Amino acid sequence: MSATWQGAPAPAAARITPLGWLRVVLRGSALGAVTFGGLALLLVVRLVERPLYGLHRPVTPYITQGVCRAAFVILGIAHRTEGTPMAQPGAVVANHASWLDIFALNARKRIYYVAKSEVAGWAGIGWLARATGTVFIARDRAQAAAQKQVFEDRLTAGHKLLFFPEGTSTDGRRVLPFKPTLFEAFFAPALKERIFVQPVSVVYTAPRGQDARFYGWWGDMDFAPHLLKVLAAPCQGEVFLTYHPPLRVADFSGRKSLCAACEIAVRGGHTARLSRSRPPAP
Repeated sequence: MSATWQGAPAPAAARITPLGWLRVVLRGSALGAVTFGGLALLLVVRLVERPLYGLHRPVTPYITQGVCRAAFVILGIAHRTEGTPMAQPGAVVANHASWLDIFALNARKRIYYVAKSEVAGWAGIGWLARATGTVFIARDRAQAAAQKQVFEDRLTAGHKLLFFPEGTSTDGRRVLPFKPTLFEAFFAPALKERIFVQPVSVVYTAPRGQDARFYGWWGDMDFAPHLLKVLAAPCQGEVFLTYHPPLRVADFSGRKSLCAACEIAVRGGHTARLSRSRPPAP
């Protein structure tokens, strides 16, 4: 994981109008009800699912996926995809622009996130992440072997893990260099021959008339103001996911070559989509 990316500061958020606050209340209430209602249902189902299936989760990922799909309907953000999520066992890697990525990627495919250990302690979000099976990793070389074993256990159980090789979020207008560290787990002897990795490009289009970085969440930006800005928006933009062909781990010599191939695919899809996206009005 890298340090937080510090790009150019975003423009100051516009004052929320009375009508904007009404949208905040209506959308926020619906989003909260769906999210935490889904979480409650997930926890109840997990009480039965866990003793019967252990690491395997045949039911609860569908609840998470349903919540994420509903979130985009509530927010009014268009959710579009190109390509096909892989059916093979393995992992998904994508560029990272916003907290919305969590909803966007899970809405299309049932996956489990890999997040830095600090996320586990975040109010609300940490609880939600733990309940949905997120894998937490620490920026500590002493724990590398143990974390690699967790990866192997989860992949062996058939989980599709998703992580962001950039190691931090950006303004959504660029792709940072990928870091190869987490790719090492895929080359374990028990996994290498049967595991695939699918690169995914995530591109946001801002609402018309807004800054192109509207959905980006980076640097020292606080979560609450960003959430309020999104909830209050009178119109919304879209998120577009490009699913690239899965890469067979056994076809690569090591983590660095696999990481490089994933970065090329993600960066290429990101650039191509940005060039076709509708530019915001001046």
